[in-house]
Amino acid sequence: MRRVLPLLLPVMLGAMSPSDRTPEQRQFDFWVGDWEVRDAKGQRLGQNRVEALLGGTVLQEHWQGSQGGSGTSLNAYLPARKAWRQCWVDAKGGSLDLMGGLEGTAMVLRGATEGPKGRVLERITWTPLPDGRVRQFWEQSTDGGATWTVSFDGYYSRVKS
Repeated sequence: MRRVLPLLLPVMLGAMSPSDRTPEQRQFDFWVGDWEVRDAKGQRLGQNRVEALLGGTVLQEHWQGSQGGSGTSLNAYLPARKAWRQCWVDAKGGSLDLMGGLEGTAMVLRGATEGPKGRVLERITWTPLPDGRVRQFWEQSTDGGATWTVSFDGYYSRVKS
């Protein structure tokens, strides 16, 4: 084990330079940054900081809602599954586990949760917009995907430093 550990340590610690990343690992880079989030009418919904970790192979989101809610997610491309995975947790004990990938220019992740009325399908789409903003559109379905309701529709604008 002592001989193997020095060889594995850089891998275990995520010692990878940004230039070593695959094209798939770069697909969600458009979401990295400090953001102010508003709805379509311009009302402030919150702020979000998305940072690249482990040589850019993992993205961590730090959400703070205007109404006091907060949460974090870890996002990474899983080569064995050829998919992106997001694991979200919030301060109220909520969680989401989503999988998916790039569809056109948008990142689309899907999953399911258990709600008071049964299984809820979750679909979140992040779309980079021509003006540099990112739209996050979250939909839920309680009827197996026959109909969808909007849970969140936010427009991310970069915070200028």
